[in-house]
Amino acid sequence: MNHGSLLSAQVTVRYPGKPPVLRGVALEIASGEIMGLVGQSGSGKSTLALAILGLLGRQRATVEGSILFHGADLVTMKERDLRGIRGRSMSLVLQSPISSLNPALRIRTQLKEAWRAHANGTSADCDAAIRAAMTSVSLPADEDFLRKHASQLSVGQAQRVLIAMAVMHRPALLIADEATSALDVITQSEILQLFARLNHETGMSILYISHDLPSVAEICQRIAILHEGEIVESGPTAQIFAAPQHPYTRRLMASLPRVPARTNESQAQAAAAE
Repeated sequence: MNHGSLLSAQVTVRYPGKPPVLRGVALEIASGEIMGLVGQSGSGKSTLALAILGLLGRQRATVEGSILFHGADLVTMKERDLRGIRGRSMSLVLQSPISSLNPALRIRTQLKEAWRAHANGTSADCDAAIRAAMTSVSLPADEDFLRKHASQLSVGQAQRVLIAMAVMHRPALLIADEATSALDVITQSEILQLFARLNHETGMSILYISHDLPSVAEICQRIAILHEGEIVESGPTAQIFAAPQHPYTRRLMASLPRVPARTNESQAQAAAAE
């Protein structure tokens, strides 16, 4: 993995007449790593994602500080230039795949729109990009599947389509905002494996935002803990899980479910049954 910095943020986000949602949040993502951002609902996780993507202006929010991406400050960048980055160098996968897809358009049409937003070329070029994107997320690229609408897909298939659209231009950074929270346990595991594979095969950095600690532990090399608008602790995943320092992090780790130990009697019964 290349340990050079891909993104370095130090930001405060305010809404008119309200206390800051984020206060001096410092976050660094290295090239080629999967970084976890953990926090409960309302901690500011999605606000940070939208600040990185330059999407808070529509919500009348004020972003103070800097967000350096490939050395360029996204906070001071013009919207025209940000549009050239979003979807191409930096992509977003959201929580609800079915509602994120357009119900009126076929899957092929939506994939075409995602490609043409940041590429020029022939129909053959577009078709090749669609095939490559669908293959990368282990979905069929045949006509039967591409003619479907979102309502005809399972939730897991819909999430894979969204990921295909997000990685079509091989972005340097993929932001996955609670991207597995709407999925059943088996599908969640498959999507996590997909993220890990895309990271390994393409070198794509991933900011994996979640309140689900087991999924963060499964794929993230480092994690940052966001609590009430501030990052209270960050470091290598194994270190944070083994020896959390901040009281809030310790409470988070203590909340992890434990598999109950079997009693001697139940173990004896199981042995006898075998």
